Amino acid sequence: MSVAITVNGEKRELADGTTLRQLVEQLALSVEKVAIECNRRLVRPERLDNPLTPGDEVEIVTFVGGGY
Repeated sequence: MSVAITVNGEKRELADGTTLRQLVEQLALSVEKVAIECNRRLVRPERLDNPLTPGDEVEIVTFVGGGY
């Protein structure tokens, strides 16, 4: 079974029970170097192991160093 969600504006099908942590790992990112919003709410680290549900809208932003 799969779960249909949206990640950064793109529809995705994930295995049922996939967590935000697993999603970030599937995208070859590190949870320590991203900010995650699910359904327009910032996700705290202790909630990364909650499973995603059908229709969830996830935004993942990576931190970029640099500047003056």
